[in-house]
Amino acid sequence: MTEFGLAFQSDKRPGDYARLAAAAEAHGFDVLSVFGDLTYQPPIFPLLEMAAATSRVRLGAACWNPYTLHPYEIAGQVAALDLASGGRAYLGLARGSWLGDIGVGQPQPLTHLREAAEFIRALLKGEPFEGRVFRLSARLSYAPERTEVPLLIGTWGARTAALAGELGAAEVKIGGTANPAVVGVMRERIGDPAVGIVVGAVTVVAEDGARARALARTEVAKYLAVVAELDPTAEIPQDLLLAVKTKLAHGDETGAGALIPRDLLSLFAFAGTPDEVAGQAQALVDAGADRVEFGTPHGLADDHGVRLLGGEVLPALR
Repeated sequence: MTEFGLAFQSDKRPGDYARLAAAAEAHGFDVLSVFGDLTYQPPIFPLLEMAAATSRVRLGAACWNPYTLHPYEIAGQVAALDLASGGRAYLGLARGSWLGDIGVGQPQPLTHLREAAEFIRALLKGEPFEGRVFRLSARLSYAPERTEVPLLIGTWGARTAALAGELGAAEVKIGGTANPAVVGVMRERIGDPAVGIVVGAVTVVAEDGARARALARTEVAKYLAVVAELDPTAEIPQDLLLAVKTKLAHGDETGAGALIPRDLLSLFAFAGTPDEVAGQAQALVDAGADRVEFGTPHGLADDHGVRLLGGEVLPALR
């Protein structure tokens, strides 16, 4: 049975996360995620607030980055979340993007991700670990809630997807897409049918579908050039991508978004009326997605977006 979740950007005020998380759980969502995007608040802060406001949903960062945060620290944070939530945490790891903006390189990405996952597992189990990048000879001075936390790998890449299968990950997340065609591609790349596929993207739902799409265009424009190059099924004119990049370089996010046609928008965002968004999500379910994750900003306003997703979109999918 397909799961449905909400993903939040960590740009809100204290109290907002608890309110939105409680509403999402009451509506019946299965999972709540927080992005670990560069320059935003670390995801552990909103996740702990959400843990205290919920009792059922699974919680995790999508994703923690082992280039900016040592696996020792990631292990401690996921253990804290697991303790605070009574064993509802998942461990999300990804290599990340735009790290050059803060002077951080990304050498040996496959080795780095593999060893980060293995290091965290070893630390939680109280076992030593010796790798090429990371090594571990110390033990935790506290007892974790669980010695094994489900692993999610965030990626578009074929080799990293295959790595997720080798690591026995619970899930692979394809971020920034609402394109059903990528589900089958990722299934082949993973190679292990036991690994669930999570598909998530910017979501804007509103009674006024045109207004929802206008806002979604602005949000998608910020990452279109990056994600478009990763989707092997989408043919996007290079002159369009160049025009979007040029508008963004001049600080015109609205103008950049206005260049994105509706058919292209539907590949990279959930946008429109509740019926339209439900139709997009159903196409992903039909394609074999194991979890569909509706990402920020959810609606024209946070609370109303969550209310529409939970009260109108979710019931249409179940």
